[in-house]
Amino acid sequence: MYSTDFAGNILPLAYGVIDSENDKSWTWFFEQFKEAYGLRESMCVVSDRHESIIKAVFKVYPIVPHFACIWHLWKNVYNKYRKSHKVLSGVYYAMAKAYTHDEFDMLMEKVETVDIRVKDYLELAGREKWSRLYAPVNRAWTMTSNIAESINSALVQARELPIFDFLEEVRIMFGRWNFTNRQNGSYTFTTLGKKFNEMLSISERKSARMTVIPSTEYVHTVIDEGRRFIVCIEKKTCSCKEFQMEEIPCPHAWVVLKKKNLTADNYFSKIYKPEM
Repeated sequence: MYSTDFAGNILPLAYGVIDSENDKSWTWFFEQFKEAYGLRESMCVVSDRHESIIKAVFKVYPIVPHFACIWHLWKNVYNKYRKSHKVLSGVYYAMAKAYTHDEFDMLMEKVETVDIRVKDYLELAGREKWSRLYAPVNRAWTMTSNIAESINSALVQARELPIFDFLEEVRIMFGRWNFTNRQNGSYTFTTLGKKFNEMLSISERKSARMTVIPSTEYVHTVIDEGRRFIVCIEKKTCSCKEFQMEEIPCPHAWVVLKKKNLTADNYFSKIYKPEM
């Protein structure tokens, strides 16, 4: 099981050795995980929707939202509707990460036009399971499947060891990995971790040609290439929805902050700060 740290790096949380993936083994895993980590605010689980994982999460964490990995979900679409996969892949990922209902609906109409079976499949899976817009909590968007494959490759030789020695190799590898990431974070002199500082820089560049029209001390209209967005810096919101979903100033919020000679320090989530 993985999470992400403040810099956007993948952070291993827990692993176990089992005989096979079944209801009993996954229930045991989540029971051990709950004993170690408990139940935390805004917690969620993202998985490949293995039937036993679904059952175990519901049993051990009944109030925690369980989401579908968007990569695995689209892999299922590929297996079922191969001809539509190449045409709709980009549309699907854009839809999964859409910020507004208008954007989502427009993309879904494209899916329906190309292959209504794909639309029906995605609707049946539940929008709240794979779409950022409909998710009840702010789920992460870091792909962890690739890192799992990298770990498997790194442990090829260790697999030949007795189980205790194998687990010790895993522990050492994760420890070394986490130490390196933590050390790199300690020498970060930017306001945010590397990944999120880059997001802030992109917002700053995009905001260069935008116009700000104040309505009140906190509410401003931002004109972006003819389109109008409403930013409230007090509530940390923008009508584009990116500000509140990413919890970091979007280009529209950034241009307002610049207009008011404010820094972004008080307008992003504390979890992005190096000290976290």
